[in-house]
Amino acid sequence: MTTDIFFQIVTPDEALARLSEHLPDIPRSQPIGLDPALGRVTAAPISSPEDSPAFARSAMDGYAVRAADTFGASESLPAFLTVDGEVPMGATAERPVQPGTAQLIHTGGMLPPQADAVVMVEYTQPVDEASLEVLRPVAPGQHVIQAGEDLAAGDPLLPAGHRLRAQDLGVLAALGITEIHAAVPPVIGVLSSGDEIVPADAAPAPGQVRDVNATTLSALARQAGAEVREYGVAPDDRTELERLTRAALEACDLIVISAGSSVSTRDMTAEVIGSLGQPGVLAHGIAVKPGKPTIVAVADGKPVFGLPGNPVSAMVVFGLVVAPTIRRLLGAGPAGDPPRRKARLTRSLASQTGRIDFVPAVLEQRDDESWATPVLGPSNLIATLVRASGLIRIPLDAGGLAEGAWVDVEPF
Repeated sequence: MTTDIFFQIVTPDEALARLSEHLPDIPRSQPIGLDPALGRVTAAPISSPEDSPAFARSAMDGYAVRAADTFGASESLPAFLTVDGEVPMGATAERPVQPGTAQLIHTGGMLPPQADAVVMVEYTQPVDEASLEVLRPVAPGQHVIQAGEDLAAGDPLLPAGHRLRAQDLGVLAALGITEIHAAVPPVIGVLSSGDEIVPADAAPAPGQVRDVNATTLSALARQAGAEVREYGVAPDDRTELERLTRAALEACDLIVISAGSSVSTRDMTAEVIGSLGQPGVLAHGIAVKPGKPTIVAVADGKPVFGLPGNPVSAMVVFGLVVAPTIRRLLGAGPAGDPPRRKARLTRSLASQTGRIDFVPAVLEQRDDESWATPVLGPSNLIATLVRASGLIRIPLDAGGLAEGAWVDVEPF
């Protein structure tokens, strides 16, 4: 690790570009069934193995007919048809529809031979048990779902890198696909450091604080699709920090360390990260507030991140560099820009040119307009995120924003 990389500030995108040069292009994969597949990422494209639907079927409750037998029908001059039985649900419709006849059919029922349309039951009127009046004409194909209309055999269904949703699993089940190849979730090791940090279930002594970051970062990692192993809190001791970090590196695919608050602790964390393997530290410092003292590294093919100890900073940076890396390891690719809402600013905000600033804010409606009120406070106050609706994003070269200006807010 060379010292000339320290605090040469880069943007989050530049840090990720450096990191991506050292990551595999193809994720590890495994076969899984549909039950555990929700939220997993497809490792290969999936195509339809068959036509869907496999047969022409009715889209309405009504009568299967020959469309030509209804041409010209109206309420004043209806078409008279003979009712020739009922199409059985869940069975093959074998009896053809003869000219001048109709068969009662239900939604989803198989269209019988020689029928080419369905008249909705609302536009019919029974004359007796064996005949009915058709009050409106239908065109060929009307109220019919044709075979293969939804999907034809061989049609692309889901691409590789797609995070599976409930509706995706339903379509797979409908097509008889009960096993897929999914990306293996990367295992992320989460480690906190600092003499002032104690576990969340401990009673802090004067000068100590409970570990916020292990819980929040682990939750964010699971939300991004990773599995998590927590390695506790390392004291401000290089030997112990290196021991725990190397243990995490051996067992995990990616490591996140939230460093203590002091400059000396951050420097020690950077030195430990840089000693883990090649190529070492790729970026030390990113052009973001909060979150500037972030470390991005790779140790023998495994990403390692040193995040600021302040909880708000750690959460902001996680979303900017760690979550995209998890997606990359899953083969999911970029997530695209996060959803944003336009709002007007209730007070002016200062910003330094050349840095992206994130400011927690509360959103509210005033006279049909959205307004964003900044929730100001140090980045070590986690409650600012609880009170806020989202984060105001101040662009890299904005140089501050004036009261009343329109801003982008990324809702939580």
